[in-house]
Amino acid sequence: MTRRPPAMRRTTRRPRRRRSSDNQIAVLAVVAIAVFGIVVTVVNWLVAHWWVLILLAVGAVLGGIGWWQRARQRMQWEQARARALRYGLTQLDALSHRQFEHAVRDLMHRDGCKDAVQVGGQGDLGADVKATDPQGRRWVIQCKHRRQGERGAAVGTPELQVLNGTGRPVHKADVVVMVTNGRITQPGRTFARQQRLHLVDRHLLATWAAGSRPLWELLAALPPPRKPSPLS
Repeated sequence: MTRRPPAMRRTTRRPRRRRSSDNQIAVLAVVAIAVFGIVVTVVNWLVAHWWVLILLAVGAVLGGIGWWQRARQRMQWEQARARALRYGLTQLDALSHRQFEHAVRDLMHRDGCKDAVQVGGQGDLGADVKATDPQGRRWVIQCKHRRQGERGAAVGTPELQVLNGTGRPVHKADVVVMVTNGRITQPGRTFARQQRLHLVDRHLLATWAAGSRPLWELLAALPPPRKPSPLS
């Protein structure tokens, strides 16, 4: 009679991945207990030394006051610098077209348009500078810089037609302005008058950039203010 070999016992082994997961849980539990113990210790220490909390609070308040004072001082310096901003025509002629746009933006900011921004570039749809004046009117300005100043090419009706087609319908402007350090043709002036566009040619630009008066005091037939203002 032939004997069968004894059956092999199966040994159950836990997968390595399961053991690794258990180890990670154990480590996390130890870390959590340690962190909790540290937090409890710190809280107990602060309760016993409550005066430290008062010192920290006083330090935070003093630091906040110091930061606010420095920020206010920087703002006052910026406002003073903006009020002192002046340009001569020679300076404006020497600028690049993009620099000229930034100069116009800075002049609007100097006059009180806190949100004045340069937006000119590819796809600007006729707007180089946008701003809101202290009376709440929205301005859209197109800039035409001429390196040769008054001897450069004059701004004519075609450029004004582009501005007229986008200033109010697209940009929702209350005041639409063409600014140039050069000349504007007579047909262009006639078109601007018919379409309620405002023109700042070389001579008016010189007055404005000199800083004597804000632009809205130099232009005629502006729309009424949208809101009362201390400057109105």
